[in-house]
Amino acid sequence: MKLRARIAGAVAAAAALVVAGLITAPPASSAQLTEVTGFGTNPSNLRMHLYVPDGVPARPAVLVAVHYCTGSGPAFYSGTEFASLADRYKFIVIYPSATRSGSCYDVSSPQALRHDGGSDPVGIVSMVRYVQQRHGGDPDRTYVTGASSGGMMTNVLLGDYPDVFKAGASFMGVPFACFATTDGSSWNSACANGQVTKTPQQWGDLVRGAYPGYSGPRPRMQIWHGTEDSTLRYPNFQEQIKQWTNVHGLSQTPSLTDQPQSGWTRTRYGGTGTMAAVEAISLQGVGHSLPQGGMAARVIDFFGLSGGVGPTTTPTPTITPTITPTPGTGACRITYTMQPWNTGFTTAVTVANTGTTQLTSWSLAFTLPAGQAITSAWNATVTPASGQVTAKNASYNGTIAPGASASFGFQATHNGNTAEPAAFTLNGTACTVA
Repeated sequence: MKLRARIAGAVAAAAALVVAGLITAPPASSAQLTEVTGFGTNPSNLRMHLYVPDGVPARPAVLVAVHYCTGSGPAFYSGTEFASLADRYKFIVIYPSATRSGSCYDVSSPQALRHDGGSDPVGIVSMVRYVQQRHGGDPDRTYVTGASSGGMMTNVLLGDYPDVFKAGASFMGVPFACFATTDGSSWNSACANGQVTKTPQQWGDLVRGAYPGYSGPRPRMQIWHGTEDSTLRYPNFQEQIKQWTNVHGLSQTPSLTDQPQSGWTRTRYGGTGTMAAVEAISLQGVGHSLPQGGMAARVIDFFGLSGGVGPTTTPTPTITPTITPTPGTGACRITYTMQPWNTGFTTAVTVANTGTTQLTSWSLAFTLPAGQAITSAWNATVTPASGQVTAKNASYNGTIAPGASASFGFQATHNGNTAEPAAFTLNGTACTVA
C-alpha cells in the first residue's frame, strides 16, 4: 500500500492532463476506439484499444501511444491529439492500458529491460504484431510515444526492440534502465529525482546490452521535458540526450539549436532536418503536464508521417569507444553544455577525473560571465548565484574514480550574454575543457 500511495502521489501531476483542460473531443469520424482481446502473448495482462481511421491505406503506419500512471488507453485517446492526427494522416494508433495497481508500466524489472524478457514490453509488441498481421501495418513505419510512465516505456521499447520501432517520442521520461530495480519494487526515487547520472558510454551500453548481438539500425528519438518537472525531474532530460546520442554514435554537440516558439529550446543531433537522429525540446517553466497543444503534431512530423519534412542525415550507427584518460592533460576535464533561450538557460556540467587518484569529494570553481545568475541547481550545491561560484558535490556523487565522472546542472537567467566560463578549477587544480 505504501508503494501504491507513493506512485499515485508522484504521478498526480500527470493526471493533471485532464484537469489542465488538455482533453480534446474524439475526432469527427465514423471510426471508433475498439478494444481487442486475444492479441498474443501478454504476460502482464495489458489491455489493448485500437483506433483505425477511415480510409487507411493498404500498408498503414502504426503508432503506439502509451499513457501516464493512473491513466488508461481510452483516457490517452481522449486526452491527446494522436487520434485526430491519425484521421488526417491515415495511420493506426494502438493504446495499451496497464492493469496493475496505480496503472503504471513496468520499466524497472530485469524482465522488462531485456529483449523478449517478459512483462509489459512483450505484451505491447504483441499488440504491434497483431496490427501488422490483421491490418497490414507497415513494419518499416512503426513508432511509439508516451507521457510520464509512458515516456519511460518509450525509452524501454526502443532499447528492447530496435528491430520493431523505427522512432520514438518521449514526454517527461527517463533514460532506458534508469528506473531499474532488483528488489521487486517499481519505483526508483534516485532516478525520479534526477540523481542518476552516467557517462554517454555507460548509458549507451545499457541500451546495447538489452539485445545482445543486435547490429541493425537504431530507432531515432525525440525527447520532451519541462524545466519545472517535479515528478520526473529535469536532469533526466540531459541524461536521455547522452544515452541516445551515444547509441547513434553522435557527439553531444548539437547540429542545430533553435527556439521554434517562445519558451522552447530545441537541439538536433546527427542532422539539422525534421528527421534528425535525436531531437530534444526543453520547455522553460513547464511542469509534469505534457503533451500540451500542438506538441503531438511535432511528434508526427518527427516520425515523417505528415509529409513535407526535410531529409534525415542520420549516420550509420556506431559504438562510441570508451574514453581513456590521456597522461599529461591534467587531473580533470570539464564538459559544459548550455541550452539558452531568450532570457535564461540550463547547463549540464560533467566533471571527469582524468588523474590517477580517486576523489572522495569535489569542489568545482568557475566564474559566470557578467549578467548571468543561477536560480536553481541539481546534483550539486552551487553558491553564490553569480560571479565566482563554487559547485560542491551532493552526498551521493562525491566519489569519482580515475576515468569516471560525475554530473550536475543548473538553471540561470541572463541579460543577453550567453558566454561560457573561461576556466574551471577542481579542488584547486586547473581543468581542461572538452
